[in-house]
Amino acid sequence: MQLDDEVCLCFHVTKRKIQNFLRVERPRRVAQLSDCFGAGTGCGWCRKYLAKMFEAAAKGSTVSAEVTLGEEAEAADYAKSRSAYIKAGGGTPPPGATPIE
Repeated sequence: MQLDDEVCLCFHVTKRKIQNFLRVERPRRVAQLSDCFGAGTGCGWCRKYLAKMFEAAAKGSTVSAEVTLGEEAEAADYAKSRSAYIKAGGGTPPPGATPIE
């Protein structure tokens, strides 16, 4: 996933925004990432990825390339997996979210 790819597809929060939030705000809990433009508060799909980013930042490592969730590493695959998650009843995206495929 590239820096300008959206991690939170509901609220259009990019990986770059989350990285900067982690670096500047230094949240103490993963739930505090919701203060970054609402990340993780929509359908819930991105919460695992946000947790991985938080854990990497907490360990002091760079939060860039090493944070992947297997097949979700590519933005297109990530979005397709989110669509399957939503269609299976995993969550409900808010109005204005990236449409499911």
